[in-house]
Amino acid sequence: MAGVDQNEPGISPRSRLRLSIGRRPRDLAQLGLVGGLLALSVLLVLVPANPVELAIYDQLGRIPAVSDLLWVVLSWLGSWAGIAAVTAVAAYFGWIRVALLCAASGAVTWALALLMHEVLGLRQLSPTGPPGGLPFPAEEVAIVTVLAVIVAPYVGGFARYAGWVLAVLVGVAVVHLGGHLPLAAVGGALLGWGVGTLFHVVWGAPGRRVSDAIVRDELEQAGLAPLSIIALRHRFLEPREFAVRTEDGATLRVKVVRRMSRRAGAWYKIKRLLALLDVQDEPRLSTPHHEVEHEAYVTLLAERAGVRTPPVVLACDVEHAPALLVVRQVTGRRLSHMRAEEVDDELLAEIWAQLAALAEARIAHHDLRAKNFLVDAQNRPWLLSFTFSLAGAGPARCERDLAEALVSIASVVGAERAVRTAIAALPAEQLEGALRNLLPMALPRRIRAQAPHGRFLMAEVREALADGLGRPIPGFRSPVRPVTVVGLLLIGAAVYLLLPELSSMNDVLGAARHANWGWLAVAVLTGFLAILLSSISVQGSSSVPLPFWRTLAVQVAAAFTGRTTPGGAGFFGINVVYMERLGLRRPLAVGVTLLNQAGTGAVAFVVAVVGVFTVGLAGTFTHLSIPTGWPVLVGAMAVVVVAVVVIASPFGRRRIAAPALEVGRELLETLRDPIRALQLFGGALGYLVVSGLGLAASLAALHPEFSWVGVTVVFIIGNTLGHLVPSPGGLGAVEAVLFAGLGAMGVPATAAVTAVLLSRLLTYWLPVLPGIAMFRYLQRKAII
Repeated sequence: MAGVDQNEPGISPRSRLRLSIGRRPRDLAQLGLVGGLLALSVLLVLVPANPVELAIYDQLGRIPAVSDLLWVVLSWLGSWAGIAAVTAVAAYFGWIRVALLCAASGAVTWALALLMHEVLGLRQLSPTGPPGGLPFPAEEVAIVTVLAVIVAPYVGGFARYAGWVLAVLVGVAVVHLGGHLPLAAVGGALLGWGVGTLFHVVWGAPGRRVSDAIVRDELEQAGLAPLSIIALRHRFLEPREFAVRTEDGATLRVKVVRRMSRRAGAWYKIKRLLALLDVQDEPRLSTPHHEVEHEAYVTLLAERAGVRTPPVVLACDVEHAPALLVVRQVTGRRLSHMRAEEVDDELLAEIWAQLAALAEARIAHHDLRAKNFLVDAQNRPWLLSFTFSLAGAGPARCERDLAEALVSIASVVGAERAVRTAIAALPAEQLEGALRNLLPMALPRRIRAQAPHGRFLMAEVREALADGLGRPIPGFRSPVRPVTVVGLLLIGAAVYLLLPELSSMNDVLGAARHANWGWLAVAVLTGFLAILLSSISVQGSSSVPLPFWRTLAVQVAAAFTGRTTPGGAGFFGINVVYMERLGLRRPLAVGVTLLNQAGTGAVAFVVAVVGVFTVGLAGTFTHLSIPTGWPVLVGAMAVVVVAVVVIASPFGRRRIAAPALEVGRELLETLRDPIRALQLFGGALGYLVVSGLGLAASLAALHPEFSWVGVTVVFIIGNTLGHLVPSPGGLGAVEAVLFAGLGAMGVPATAAVTAVLLSRLLTYWLPVLPGIAMFRYLQRKAII
């Protein structure tokens, strides 16, 4: 691995900057975001300043007058003087492009700010104050911000952040001097940011692309003497690659890293936490250059450990261009491009041997897709792309690597061959570790997406591996960690403390103390009876008979796992593992769980529609106000059009329409079996009605005059809508919808808030406690 001395002869820095100018698609999204925020700030301008904004304005105005000279000078930077100064400095250093962009963008921003002043007029300080006000936005802040945005890509380093610090100081200056309100300063920053981003979209900015000339210059400075450079096809957001032939006949592959590829999204991290595997966050990398150096370093370690991987030639950071990684080209075919019959058992044995050597060297690859296995002319496998790799990895990380490889190879040759050859080549201890990682939530999407039905392929691999090792399918592991419990308690405390503020905390506590304990006991019983009816519904969802008592016990445990995880992920997981332990294949187990949820949703929809019309005709919702008029009609039509477009798109047809039609067919098929239909739909209806009666019983303990049917309908609607929010048990959303529904019925605020909180505690959260004990018991009995 070698670096490049930027002082050696070659392309001049100014030419290199010019060659790297390009456009970044992300700027379009950024432009839309800034435009939306600016539009929102304009809407806020139409109303008088609120007390918080006036307080900030007053506090900044009290800055000691001795510093006024500094603030006045700072405000000058946001005038024509600032535009002229920055333009002159750029022209003096020969940055003609930067000078022209600064002059043009500053003039456009100044003109737009004055236009907004004319259109919006002066913003009144208070509704009762004297006439007059202050303009929006602050043109000084807008000008400084646009200059900072324009200059930032050309200077880099600390200087690009200094511009934003200067914009903040100018914002403080204009507010302190009494020229603008704080919102005007924010609006000015948004205006300048938007104009600067628009200029980058239209005219481009440095560091956005790399040309053949830059690659040739870097290789020449490293002494590699390139003859030809060919740009290879690449996918969006993936590193660009070039094929290079040198004078000595060598063929090189150059990877251009524009952005941090070595990242894992928040959603993937959350899913790994829910899987409760022994996973750790990946070490952070600071820059694309760091990423290139990291990949080169781990590649060299793997090569030294005997792993076949293309040798590293060069890793360098390029001025005004992305970082480069150069490796020797190995001729061959990607495993993902080969047919199953072209991959013999000898090749698979070699692949497993390479992975064993990698694990022995304590290197985790973390991207063992089939495309990263290269097969050369001698039928030998090579490992590519150590972007996500980690040196010094522990056994858990290496086991996850093996799980990735099993899924990837199975996507090419099938689950049976992949597992059979792995068992023949690797120790059982390593394969048992991989078995624990063969879960959809444990592996990244790039691994699961290699097969059209990646989730089912993973299930086939897991079942084949468990059978081959003579081990049971891994049991369900608690998705609740201590940090999850703490977070749940904090969210619950916030909801249960803030919601009573809609009424009065003292009134709520007083109403709870004087509640009828008999009705509260009934509410507790409805919570446990609902679990019984839920287990009956699960039985009706399966075409294979499920044992009643064992199914009931699993649903009691699901009260713990399902209600303490976002989106009820624990409910799905525990039921799927339970059915797998009974001998059902994972696709069938997943189908049973989805069918149960679909049946419950269908019953809830029918009951809600019928109940709303019935109760509405009876005049129960006396305090319900439904907005009308053409804006509501236009909004509803827009929602319908967007929904139709999404469903009609290839994504919608594949991910929404097709699964919905399949579940619909299964629901209709269930109707042909009267016993199953009664169990599925009757159990779901009983679960919803009994749970609704729990809310009614809690309300009866406080406020006896109400419609029991109306409260039940309110609960079904609130429970269904609230659980669409991805919080554990719909926490916060369910309470808010139920409170609004009871208010629409005319229930007093204190009684409504108290009944909702008591009902949720007694009927929903209290069963979690026996659910914990049942969960541990079922684990010891190997039922889950």
